[in-house]
Amino acid sequence: MGNSPYALPAVVIVSLVTVAIGAYGVRLARTTGDFLVASRSVSPRWNAAAIGGEYLSAASFLGVAGLVMKYGVDMLWYPVGFAAGYLALQLFVAAPLRRSGAFTLPDFTEARLGSRALRRLAAAFVVFIGWLYLVPQLQGAGLTLGTVIGAPYWVGAVVVGAVVTVNVASGGMRSITFVQAFQYWLKLTAISFPVAFLLLAWQHDGRPELSPPDRPAFAAQTTVEIDTAVRATVVEPTVVTIAGTLDGVARDGQETLTAGTHEFGAGTRVTLPAGAAVPHVEGPAPPDGLRWLRPGSGDGQHELFGVYSLILATFLGTMGLPHVLVRFYTNPDGRAARRTTLVVLALLGAFYLFPTVYGALGRVYAPELLMTGRTDAVVLVLPGAAIGGVTGQVLAGLVAAGAFAAFLSTSSGLLVSVAGVLSTDVLGRGSMRAVRDFRIAALVAGLVPLFLALQVNGLDVSQVVGLAFAVAASSFCPLLVLGIWWRGLTWAGAAAGLVVGGGSAAAAVLVAVLGPPLEGWAAALVAQPAAWTVPLAFAVMIGVSLATRNRVPADVGRTMLRLHAPDSLLLRGRSPM
Repeated sequence: MGNSPYALPAVVIVSLVTVAIGAYGVRLARTTGDFLVASRSVSPRWNAAAIGGEYLSAASFLGVAGLVMKYGVDMLWYPVGFAAGYLALQLFVAAPLRRSGAFTLPDFTEARLGSRALRRLAAAFVVFIGWLYLVPQLQGAGLTLGTVIGAPYWVGAVVVGAVVTVNVASGGMRSITFVQAFQYWLKLTAISFPVAFLLLAWQHDGRPELSPPDRPAFAAQTTVEIDTAVRATVVEPTVVTIAGTLDGVARDGQETLTAGTHEFGAGTRVTLPAGAAVPHVEGPAPPDGLRWLRPGSGDGQHELFGVYSLILATFLGTMGLPHVLVRFYTNPDGRAARRTTLVVLALLGAFYLFPTVYGALGRVYAPELLMTGRTDAVVLVLPGAAIGGVTGQVLAGLVAAGAFAAFLSTSSGLLVSVAGVLSTDVLGRGSMRAVRDFRIAALVAGLVPLFLALQVNGLDVSQVVGLAFAVAASSFCPLLVLGIWWRGLTWAGAAAGLVVGGGSAAAAVLVAVLGPPLEGWAAALVAQPAAWTVPLAFAVMIGVSLATRNRVPADVGRTMLRLHAPDSLLLRGRSPM
């Protein structure tokens, strides 16, 4: 569908450069501090580029464009929330967290509240969120290689998993800082440069409407290959040529698809005539252009709840993502952490201008993706579909390189955060074996999400990432905000809030991914849980803390002074490790 002879060389080059830069970083990684926080010596600009590299994940590079193409303008809340989350991070967390002196989030919880049990609970949530976030990165890698070179799904996931695990195990945070900074600029170039050619092609074609007023339609006769069985809705009778399975019956030849829902079997080829309305995969995707262009274009039930819940998850979830927070431990001081956040906002704002263009143009030049349900591939397919020829193939290769960089950089950050927690809180056999423990933990941290990614296929990348944000917003966001800004927080309150709020969000994720189809309010509450799990977590933490006032740490005054005092006073926190 989007095969380009330049895609495989581009992916190979990105992988080799990643390994080479990581090998350079290995030369500088010797101590535990190098592996976990790069010895707290990363400058704001360099750190901001590295954060941009790890934060712009599969959801940003592929998923946002796919969701905009499929669901419409409502999905613009994803990039808005992803970027704006750093504003909340800047205001409430960045500088105090750096002054805490911790290596990891569990370190911070023990240093602030003095509880080993709470530390272990926080470690469990770090691992869960990290693995939940890693799965769509590996899934996106499988989608990318399958789209651009026709490789089996598992190949991309295994390649990314292997490259990232080797890099992280070899050099830790010191190594991947160089890798991620390089990969941000590669991703920005890969997604922005083709946009100029795409807009020129759109203008040359007479500026066709980005979303036709009646419905998306095929501009020319199109053959669609359906990889996995799907149910699709046809809006009007259409004569097609089909080879495969339709509604459970083998077909080979011309058939008339009546208006309604039909089931297409895996491996089916369907040829649709020019002007035919695009059948939509079953779900809440709007069938016509006007609804696609309007806010509230979902299933018509509980839409406002879903939008507010999504905003809350993306805005507050950023400050609860372990791989993002660990980056602020690498700054020299709190002032550098604040400057890093400001630069990150600018870098993310520049990047997010472009995925929405791909989503809109995809409805004109690659509408067949709406039928197969593979809208996450629109960024990869669009250059070849809209431009064609050698130019389109070269641009498709560049986009594939950027997509692979996205998977590698984000997976690296996630793996470091999970491996850091596993090495200090699960292995933790002493400073003499700290580096060895980290490397063992990196191998374990990489294998588990790889196994999960090989079992799960076909989920919207951005939606899975959105669920990870919901868990982060419902667990570590309340813990950090209250732990940094409220003296009255107790370890019992923090633990109860993590279990009730974070546990509820985690349960919703498992039901959404693995459970049966739901309807009505049950479906809305599970699909976007942050609107009820975040307030629940705050309420439980505050309520239980008030009920256990006698358990406020005796040294809370000294701890709060260390978190909020100006850096010029040179108050240094110590990790409880």
